[in-house]
Amino acid sequence: MPTEPHGDEGRLAIGALSRATGIPPETLRTWEMRYGFPPPRRKPSGHRLYPLSVIPRLLRMAEALAHGHRAGQVVGATDAQLDALLDATAATARLPQRAPVSAASDLPAMLEAVRRYDASRLALALQTDWIRLGVIDFLDRSVAPLLRAAGDAWHAGALDVGHEHFLTEQLEDLLRTLRLPFDDRATGPSVVLATLPGETHGLGLQMVALVVASVGWSVLSLGTDVPVEDIVAATGERRARAVGISISSARTGAPSARPLTRLRTLLPKRVSLVIGGDGAPRRRRFVTRVEDFRALETWARQGSIQPVTGSNRPSRNSQM
Repeated sequence: MPTEPHGDEGRLAIGALSRATGIPPETLRTWEMRYGFPPPRRKPSGHRLYPLSVIPRLLRMAEALAHGHRAGQVVGATDAQLDALLDATAATARLPQRAPVSAASDLPAMLEAVRRYDASRLALALQTDWIRLGVIDFLDRSVAPLLRAAGDAWHAGALDVGHEHFLTEQLEDLLRTLRLPFDDRATGPSVVLATLPGETHGLGLQMVALVVASVGWSVLSLGTDVPVEDIVAATGERRARAVGISISSARTGAPSARPLTRLRTLLPKRVSLVIGGDGAPRRRRFVTRVEDFRALETWARQGSIQPVTGSNRPSRNSQM
């Protein structure tokens, strides 16, 4: 049996454990009361401390929950039973998607958290949706509606620019945190993600990174406003199989067309160039356009198991 650490060494408070796994503290407390896991040690003050050894199992539990398994199946399962659930999930990963699940958290409550700059309440609602919905539904049914509602509230004068920036920062921080467990387990091909010169909107890039990382790709995100030559250099350095470019509506037309053409010209033919976002042009030679996160996930799953060869001409049904 593993040796218990002395004192508090090697133990995490519940907030740190939540950040490490993406599971809200309230959920961890509920699981402890109902299922006896994760088992804490109590300080004299009553605060919980958890051993580092519970993190791998919690990450596997979160993965199973994200694919639709119930907490009752997952939390109380033995290691062998949990392995069987995850194996079954992997075996059916390419089957047609199940019907959409229930709606996300209450949008008015999340907007109120934004209005009050209440990061804790906003994070709790979003993390709860993450556990309940899974990657694609989380983006489509929680994040996207929240962004649309915040935009409508801004136009109506109910939120100001400070609120908008606060929401963007909170979402980007959360998406990076949620991606970390996938990055740690990545065994697939490499993809370089960036926005083109002059494009400063990076939230879409974080969403794309989460989707492709969730199916095993190794992600190198260069961020926003990246020179074309730097994207090409990073692609060669990482021997990346694909480059993903996020284009917002602010960069539609010529501002994105010229650097996109130059990027395709400079990239090796073996490297797929994938674009998405409201400003992404619909028809570009030897460029794959993705329409939504579900289509992006499909492209990523296909690309993770078969090499890109030839001239990189996308098929008609690969456009997303």
